[in-house]
Amino acid sequence: MNLFRKDIEPRCVYCTKGSVINEREVICSRKGVVAMEYHCHRFQYDPFKRIPPRPLKLETSKLTEEDFAI
Repeated sequence: MNLFRKDIEPRCVYCTKGSVINEREVICSRKGVVAMEYHCHRFQYDPFKRIPPRPLKLETSKLTEEDFAI
């Protein structure tokens, strides 16, 4: 997963002009208080504000020796 990809979905929570004020709202320097999912035409992506999803853990408790046999 690439933090700097070009096809990132625009959201105010990832914008350079927005600051998170609670778990559902962002304060924007242009629009004021808006929802995290909102975005305007002045959206500028800030990769440091985005928290990528955690990688999945490998479930090893269900594996047996037969799973590794050829």
